[in-house]
Amino acid sequence: MDKNLKIGVVGLGLIGGSIFKELCALGFDVIGVSKSAGTIEKAKKYSFATDSLQSLNDCDIVFVCTPMNKTISTLDELENILNENTIVTDVCSLKRFLQSKNRPQKYKFKFIPGHPMAGSEFSGFDNSIEGLFKEANWVLTPLDKNLKEDIKKLENIIKSLGANPVFTTPEAHDEAVALISHMPMLISQAIFKAACCNELALKIASSGFRDMTRLAISNEEMAKDMINLNSDNIQNALLKLYSSVGDLLNKDYFEQICEIKKQRKEMFKN
Repeated sequence: MDKNLKIGVVGLGLIGGSIFKELCALGFDVIGVSKSAGTIEKAKKYSFATDSLQSLNDCDIVFVCTPMNKTISTLDELENILNENTIVTDVCSLKRFLQSKNRPQKYKFKFIPGHPMAGSEFSGFDNSIEGLFKEANWVLTPLDKNLKEDIKKLENIIKSLGANPVFTTPEAHDEAVALISHMPMLISQAIFKAACCNELALKIASSGFRDMTRLAISNEEMAKDMINLNSDNIQNALLKLYSSVGDLLNKDYFEQICEIKKQRKEMFKN
């Protein structure tokens, strides 16, 4: 791994901050960019940090880790700063909206869309940690114009963070995350909303309810973006959930849950 690479991280929240801290620990030359003066001061303990995108003008790789609704505008700003040799990637939990209408084809820099499958219900630089991406999957949805050597360079950085690169299309990615991330978050919120009308239920709620509603405290801005930008896939996911509930209630429940339990244990062996 070439530790001489200069890497920029725009947005130092949970994901961006964790990338920033890990890259610093690995010995890379890292620049952090944030609009928060408080975050900048905290980040300076690790490496150079600033509020200026212009400071990234000679970076080899740039991670754009802003909220989804600010990603396109950030990429547009970087178009006027970065050169044609810079590799740029994002961490958005949706990919179609970034790759529609040939938008990324216009950038002179080398844009390779991505999404690390890691995080928590918490947010902000204070909650970012080294090791967040260890053994996590990191989805990449390359453009047709991306060169193999550029994809490989980004792939190597991702592997150095401890993650496992997974390649797919924007459409397949957005359909999959609706099932495993966006729909579960919505259901978690709905479960809490449904229980709120029963004082006794809330009083006696314990670990099961706590675990089932953990995603209800997800970052509000991120949650709104996911629901607004992936509503079609979320609706289809809800239909599949409804169908699965029907199968469980109308067929041999015991046999089904035994098989589900077996598959669930196999999937998450730890």
